[in-house]
Amino acid sequence: MSTTMTAPATIAMAPRRRRRRSRSEKSLTALQYLLLVFFAVIVLTPLYLLLVTSFKSPAAFSQSTAWFVPNSFSVDGWAKAWDRLAPALGRSLLMASIASVVSSFLGSLNGYVFAKWKFPGSHLVFVLFLFGMFIPYQAIMIPLQAMMLQVQAHAPWFQGIPVLILCHIVYGIPICTLIFRNYYATAVPNEIVEAARVDGAGAFATYSRVVLPVSLPGFVVTLIWQFTSAWNDFLFALFLTTPNNGPVTYALQALAGGQNPDYPSIMAGVLVASLPTLVVYIALGKYFVSGLMSGSVK
Repeated sequence: MSTTMTAPATIAMAPRRRRRRSRSEKSLTALQYLLLVFFAVIVLTPLYLLLVTSFKSPAAFSQSTAWFVPNSFSVDGWAKAWDRLAPALGRSLLMASIASVVSSFLGSLNGYVFAKWKFPGSHLVFVLFLFGMFIPYQAIMIPLQAMMLQVQAHAPWFQGIPVLILCHIVYGIPICTLIFRNYYATAVPNEIVEAARVDGAGAFATYSRVVLPVSLPGFVVTLIWQFTSAWNDFLFALFLTTPNNGPVTYALQALAGGQNPDYPSIMAGVLVASLPTLVVYIALGKYFVSGLMSGSVK
């Protein structure tokens, strides 16, 4: 008797539970959207201030009205920023492109060796490679500057961008080696490498014909990482270059210096200097997370 009474009651309560669950899910979804909008506003607020200020004339700018849209838009700040930063933008683009490609390729070679070609002391050498990731720039800047000055005394052409290219390549090798070593250890089966060895392929032939064609996800990650790191660097540029032969970060610092700063041109310069990295992330950002996750599990 009790069983026949309980079953219909349970069936009748099921729709109520589903309605309650759907209401709670809708509330949770609404809360998530509210949080996303809240954090988006926080993140985009500085961008709004940059854009609004960059289209003002120097005479129309004041701190009390910095958040207001200008009554009349002016592109004088953009023109001045472009004139001052255009040569440095070309130098930075050359530096970041070469440094990211070379360090990624060398890291790919190292990661392949450490993942697939074991030799005595390979783990110790790999740890020493990783140790380079934890050496802060500030700790080596003064001796590095002295060494570069000695080199430049015998090779005057080795100044400015060539120095920064070498530094970013050397400092980028450890992180690129780590990324590619983990990628090759899980994403590239050992059977493929062993089959290439059986067919008579050497280490470099196996790398170029078997491993390199499947390395695109790893290269996407390291290229984005290295390009952004080299482009945004200021400390190396400050110690090893001058505003006349340095990257855009150094030129931007020179633009922002002085006792009477031109805030519209400074804000426009910040936006101009950030556009290349923004373009890189828009073009390759969707592959970044997938590249990081590639090879994470077998």
